[in-house]
Amino acid sequence: MPKVVLLCGGFGTRLSEETVVKPKPLVEIGNMPIMCHIMDIYSYYGFNEFVVALGYKGEAIKQYFLHFPYYHSDLMIRMADSSVHVTESRSKDWIVHLNDTGLHTTTGGRLYRLRDQLRDGTFMMTYGDGVSDVNLRALLDFHYSHGKLATVTAVKPRGRFGTISFESDHVIGFKEKEPSEVGWINGGYFVFEPGVLDYLQGDQSQLEGEVLGRLAQDGQLAAYKHNGFWDCMDTLRDKQYLESLWKRGEAPWKLA
Repeated sequence: MPKVVLLCGGFGTRLSEETVVKPKPLVEIGNMPIMCHIMDIYSYYGFNEFVVALGYKGEAIKQYFLHFPYYHSDLMIRMADSSVHVTESRSKDWIVHLNDTGLHTTTGGRLYRLRDQLRDGTFMMTYGDGVSDVNLRALLDFHYSHGKLATVTAVKPRGRFGTISFESDHVIGFKEKEPSEVGWINGGYFVFEPGVLDYLQGDQSQLEGEVLGRLAQDGQLAAYKHNGFWDCMDTLRDKQYLESLWKRGEAPWKLA
């Protein structure tokens, strides 16, 4: 199965209420870091090997996964010798590679630093803050069907701002903007062939715009159009929205 790269190195400045003390991928939705929600989406479809690109506060992510088996298990601790025994495990069947990719490295640069781990075949990649109900097996099948080096999942985001209805200069109502009224954007959830790595030139390679633009110019980029749910936790308002969906049991990205 393809490896999954998670880009988890950014500063998350627009969510500074949370990221001043932790990296954005560890910000919790429903008492679980958002990066684990994303990993659960991949795991549901059978993708269980993750290559995590670390940067800002990467040591916190290392600490989290170092203790992950204990966080998700029942334990017996023998106080006399400080030994710890797992009595019932609810951990995940994941392989997680945690890689320091620099503090100020760009998205493409982080991928560049991981290149030696990714040259052995098709791999998937996404950002550490976006959740979706995209069918990842269908995405992979689509990627294999067109034979290009790269596939990006195109999504229509939730309208962030509503519209006002007028009669003359009188307001007669408000309406939330529907996703169908918004254009397609890059939703992450990429599939790449190793040849994409040849488009990267160092730590400052910009994936968005520069690298994807050159792939498009060369006819090597296809879009998988996803009409279902997608949202990213960019601000505190986004976090609160995702949290509300989770608490109501209406989180579309919860597949299992």
